[in-house]
Amino acid sequence: MRKIRIEEDMIKLDSLLKLADFAQTGGHAKIMIQDGLIKVNGNVEYQRGKKIKPGDQVSVEGQVITVVK
Repeated sequence: MRKIRIEEDMIKLDSLLKLADFAQTGGHAKIMIQDGLIKVNGNVEYQRGKKIKPGDQVSVEGQVITVVK
């Protein structure tokens, strides 16, 4: 499990994927999300603007990111 620290109260899912180096661009993040490759708290997420808050877990191809503040 990998922890990603954010300064704000939330971060959009596509921005988190770029911050964590899972997506190189916003377009790449969008495709990953549309293809159903991303889970938020165990559920497949299709909204690239989904608000991710500290404590949420995002799973990318079996790797888990925990967001902390």
